[in-house]
Amino acid sequence: MDLRFTDEELAFRDDVRAFIKASLPDSIRQKLVAERHVSKDDLIAWTRILNKKGWAVAHWPVEWGGTGWSPMMQLIFRDEIQQAPAPEPLAFGVNMVGPVIYTFGSEAQKRRFLPRIANLDDWWCQGFSEPGAGSDLASLKTTAKRDGDHWVINGQKTWTTLAQYADWIFVLARTDGAAKKQEGISFILVDMKTPGITVRPIQTIDGGHEVNEVFFDDVRAPIENLVGEENKGWDYAKFLLGNERTGIARIGISKARIKRIRELAAIAMQGDRPLIQDPRFRQKLVLLEVELKALEMTQFRVIANEGKREKGRPDPASSVLKIKGSEIQQATTELLMDVVGPYALPYQEERDDQLWNEPSVGPDWAAAIAPTYFNMRKVSIYGGSNEIQRGIIAKAILGL
Repeated sequence: MDLRFTDEELAFRDDVRAFIKASLPDSIRQKLVAERHVSKDDLIAWTRILNKKGWAVAHWPVEWGGTGWSPMMQLIFRDEIQQAPAPEPLAFGVNMVGPVIYTFGSEAQKRRFLPRIANLDDWWCQGFSEPGAGSDLASLKTTAKRDGDHWVINGQKTWTTLAQYADWIFVLARTDGAAKKQEGISFILVDMKTPGITVRPIQTIDGGHEVNEVFFDDVRAPIENLVGEENKGWDYAKFLLGNERTGIARIGISKARIKRIRELAAIAMQGDRPLIQDPRFRQKLVLLEVELKALEMTQFRVIANEGKREKGRPDPASSVLKIKGSEIQQATTELLMDVVGPYALPYQEERDDQLWNEPSVGPDWAAAIAPTYFNMRKVSIYGGSNEIQRGIIAKAILGL
């Protein structure tokens, strides 16, 4: 397989870079360079800039706003967005529920939801994990019972990212308690304004409010909000998670962070010399760059095989990308901790809407490094823990 970009792909990459440079507000870019979260308004504004260009849902079918780009062009686009750095479109809508709706949903659901997802008119969150049902998601206990023209939903979801902003949630709920646990689950779309929904924040180890508990007490969702067939939700969830795991590799993010590590290590002093001159630090950095290049080659191979897969079936190789991608993301934040050294220690509690404040000592760039390190502990867990991914690889790829 020839892994070199064609002249057309190189020209496309230049066009993407030029557009991002001309269109991305510098205030948003600087937040991401400094490892700070962008606000809800920032993400909405940037998504609508992309949507006006026709690039907000680049990988979707053309009839629903997609670009018709080849898989490699889509990869280049995602990589350039991450390296800029620019905000990626809200994954819960664009990469998760959107593809489920256009693949398995009704025509009415497609017309109703897909244009609003593309323009971020609706903010979505994911109702999958529960207490006792995270990696073993099929053990979920949230129920949905038919009552006339509605589903009545009861239960609890947890680790629900950005639910405090959400207009809608896609929920896995048990609709047949007598069936085998993977066969009695349905995929239901629920308006977050429906009576009976309670969102409770969970403060994370980095001091932020990113995740939540969501409680459902006799929540009524219209029958037409069922996606696909009743009791087939597990199949749709596997499809969704396959898409999520490919994106979790986030190779462009790791490239941008390594570039940042080199810049900061050139000004961070270790004794009487910059840290970048320390041979052991350079060795760790170079080894990480080699691993990242190997991961990128693996992603190219996965992309090359996309056209050979049955529609709606995830590629088990996405589990490889998930495992190694998450490990490299964590390793980059560990190197940043080496760079920041003792300045990682000062920390102030969250105030107003800011996730991180400036440290009481040290340079401005040091403020967000320790919170980023702590926050990145999650990436080997969400989207299916790395231990679960190893089981998928053993079964689906190695045949064990």
